[in-house]
Amino acid sequence: MNTALTLISSMATRHLLTALAQAHAQTGAPAVHLESVGGVDAARRVQDGEAFDVVVLASDAIAKLEAAGRLLPGSVRAIAHSSVAVAVRAGAARPDISTEATLRAAVLRACAIGYSTGPSGTALMQIFERWGLTGTLKDRLVQARPGVPVGSLVASGEVELGFQQYSELMDLTGITLLGGMPAEVDIVSRFSGAVTANSAQSDAAQALLDFMASPVTEALKQQHGMRAVPDAH
Repeated sequence: MNTALTLISSMATRHLLTALAQAHAQTGAPAVHLESVGGVDAARRVQDGEAFDVVVLASDAIAKLEAAGRLLPGSVRAIAHSSVAVAVRAGAARPDISTEATLRAAVLRACAIGYSTGPSGTALMQIFERWGLTGTLKDRLVQARPGVPVGSLVASGEVELGFQQYSELMDLTGITLLGGMPAEVDIVSRFSGAVTANSAQSDAAQALLDFMASPVTEALKQQHGMRAVPDAH
């Protein structure tokens, strides 16, 4: 009997990775025990040497772990691209966010704005800074705690406008998705995976990552609000 692989990831990819792992297991590969937590926490645990076979995080976090020698050399694979979307509470007015100008106006009108930790939240703050709104918005910004969906803050009414990965907002109740960011300010995150340096099943772990990065998984990625990375393998 194959020993299950252990995989740690950020919350953004948990549904996709579950589906990909199940599809891989149907080929006779080992099952996967997936733990999804806040990305900062996941990276820290791998950095600290906690035993996992595979880690999937935003590419910048993977690069830092690779530089620190926590990953098996040559094992990194690009898994998926994920875009940020915008949401309001169900039943609330739907502001126009179709252009950079209308999105900026919607942000200025919002009493509270929710955003996530990690690279997408950092990119959003950079957009606000470029718009010259950092000071204006300072007291209106609410950063979700690691592992807490921004959509839950929107649904509860804690924030009026929420920004997070589309994959994390698409299936939540109590919110209305306005769509993705306009092209001029689109925020796209790349999620990559790697075999950890202390994996006891590195061959099986690499086979899992190779499958996740392969073209046969493109439809699953679309179903979960993400898309394949061109020439990922």
